Amino acid sequence: MAYTTGIILFALAILISVSLHEFGHMLTAKAFGMKVTRYFVGFGPTLWSFRKGETEYGVKGIPLGGFVKIVGMTPLEEEEEEVTEKDRDRVFWRKPLWQRTVVLAAGSVTHFLLGFIALWILVSFVGVVANPAYAEAVEESEANARVTVAPCVVAVESDAPQGDCAEGQIEGPAYGAGIADGDAVTSVDGTAVTDWDSLLAAVGALTPNEPVEVVVENGGAERTVELTPYAAEVENEDGEVETVARLGVFVYTDPAIEPAMAVGPIDGIPETFSFTGDMFKETFIALGQLPSKIPPLWDAIMGGERGDDTPVSVVGASRLGGEMVQYEQWAMFFMLLVVLNYFIGIFNLLPLLPMDGGHIAIAWYERFRSWVAAKRGRPDPGRVDYLKLMPLTYAVIVLLGGFMLLTITADIVNPITIFN
Repeated sequence: MAYTTGIILFALAILISVSLHEFGHMLTAKAFGMKVTRYFVGFGPTLWSFRKGETEYGVKGIPLGGFVKIVGMTPLEEEEEEVTEKDRDRVFWRKPLWQRTVVLAAGSVTHFLLGFIALWILVSFVGVVANPAYAEAVEESEANARVTVAPCVVAVESDAPQGDCAEGQIEGPAYGAGIADGDAVTSVDGTAVTDWDSLLAAVGALTPNEPVEVVVENGGAERTVELTPYAAEVENEDGEVETVARLGVFVYTDPAIEPAMAVGPIDGIPETFSFTGDMFKETFIALGQLPSKIPPLWDAIMGGERGDDTPVSVVGASRLGGEMVQYEQWAMFFMLLVVLNYFIGIFNLLPLLPMDGGHIAIAWYERFRSWVAAKRGRPDPGRVDYLKLMPLTYAVIVLLGGFMLLTITADIVNPITIFN
């Protein structure tokens, strides 16, 4: 139940984020006196709407985003709306370039603000990773199958005593068997384990509620423990819920390397800026590496191992959010939302149609072209013909749609999981 709740909460958070993105466009457009005729959450058939002034507000049937209609963002849109002589100067493209740029960038700025505020709260009052060595430590722990142990887990119809766990939870098998944070699992029921992926495979082959022997190592000393995997519910590649074995462990993070220390609201401001700079840098690196991630995604769909560094869709991110809620990892839940908001904000500013960055690039290109024409004593060439750009726009849409379909498929048939 907690897993499903987490998925719903994460998907809802994304929908709210995208809706606020469009609200940012609308708010700035209205502030500059532009004519805004519609603001809707969702796409498809209208479920409910009302009109206030010249703007219709409402909710549509497919909750996969939202949109705002600003008259004159493109020549095509201006032709679709009835613009009176009184409203002639309120058309988007007639406004100063700086105002148009602000309106177009407002969606991404909204994502940046949401991410920054959430990150500031985490840094100030919860505590997050504060050492760049963290990424290297996680890679090392994955290579050695070192684990962090969950004291409590959510099991399927278990009659085991709850102990100090919350209602609906039981003591984690690994925790109860004496496995400690930082131990490296080297064998599960006779199957050798060398990294996190092989640990996932070995545990996936177990039968819930049947005792097994697990060999762990720490500091060069090995020991064997006996534990009974619990039964957990997960979604399979067909989207159906099935019961699988779990030990109650996840990827190890050394608290000495990853001090989760709250720094307070004042010190949290520069820390948040520092984290934001690092995240922006990593986002640009990730964008540059996207083409190289396509073959691993295809291999994962075809049955190969799913790398933890492969891209995820909204489906995959929501599933990860569900896991985080299930194991009460709320800091990780909100950090994932921060990363997602920063990524969407940056991605949306790429100078390609139909993203906002594409419209910004065209607006500045029009201004530059007019300036060059004036310098040469030639007539103003006017606005860019969007119809000529439609083939390129459709090509971008097809590429993005194909990549989205690829990631969604991988997230369904071979999802990334952080808890085992």
